[in-house]
Amino acid sequence: MNKIFFNRFRAALVACIIAVAATAAAATEELHLYIWSEYIDPQILKNFEAKYHCKVISDLYESNEEMIGKLQAGGISQYDIVIPSDFVVPSMIKLGLLKPLDHGAIPNLKNLKPEYTKSAYDYGNKYTIPYQWGTVGLMYNKKLTPDFIPSWSVIFKHTDKHRPYVLIDSEREMIGTALKYLGKSMNTKDKTDLKAAADLLIAAKKDKNFLGFEGGVGGKAKVAGGSAAYALVYNGDAYRAMAEDKNLGFVNPKEGSVRWIDNMAVPAKAPNAALAYKFISYILDAQVGARLSNFNHFATPNAASMKFIDKSDLNNPAVYPTAATMKTLETVLDLGKDNRLYSELWKIIKTR
Repeated sequence: MNKIFFNRFRAALVACIIAVAATAAAATEELHLYIWSEYIDPQILKNFEAKYHCKVISDLYESNEEMIGKLQAGGISQYDIVIPSDFVVPSMIKLGLLKPLDHGAIPNLKNLKPEYTKSAYDYGNKYTIPYQWGTVGLMYNKKLTPDFIPSWSVIFKHTDKHRPYVLIDSEREMIGTALKYLGKSMNTKDKTDLKAAADLLIAAKKDKNFLGFEGGVGGKAKVAGGSAAYALVYNGDAYRAMAEDKNLGFVNPKEGSVRWIDNMAVPAKAPNAALAYKFISYILDAQVGARLSNFNHFATPNAASMKFIDKSDLNNPAVYPTAATMKTLETVLDLGKDNRLYSELWKIIKTR
């Protein structure tokens, strides 16, 4: 009788140990997220961890070039989610950096606005799911710019006034901005247009008021801190700073600028693709998607989230541009083999 009891006790104990071990393993499941800085509400990550009994480990980057370089250097098998901008997606697909998505594992995909399922860079969302969209514009410090005008000329038309400025450290967006100022398409392949844009940026770089190239967050910090009068930044970054300081402003200059779409994607050798799909679907939840946009003040591609977006954001042209402004914005396109024209130009600009 004692032996039977002992065997049953031992079996129960083994079963208990196995169950505890399984629970511990589930609790330590990890999602490795590679994302732009200041781009997600930390509470969203905490809520996701609680829902799926996992740990989110985040690394940050400040440019698409930095992110792609990291993936090519081995990050392809280290991260489960990355957030590339629209225009680099085709190149990432060709380089074999991204995994085709299993739409069946992303039930909230149905919440996307129809226009975001038919993009030129990834038609049908085969590799990417839109995360947020916005613009590149001009952030300015009102105390340092009493005669401010909403034009890129404050950067590119040099005067004797001491108005320090920061340029954005993003190849296509920075060259594209110079092209828009010149009245050209930011996707031009015309070498004369490209040379003119390069000359403009080299001159801006050599000007005594130039403070350097920064990611959008770095430029924002310099304007907010008063060391720069102007900076090219992403609209949501500027909005958050403006909420804390009434002396800061943001515009999409009259000559036009960049409209971008950032996306969620799974690296080709992601260690935990199953959890990555859960994360993508979680972000596409109506209320989670709204919480994301209400935190970072970028526009949402999620139709189901719109009714939960703060009215102050919906009515703010810095977040949701007016119809007139939208007509001046241009999306950066992948140019295939002609991408090298911009890459070579960028190297010249950065080294001159």
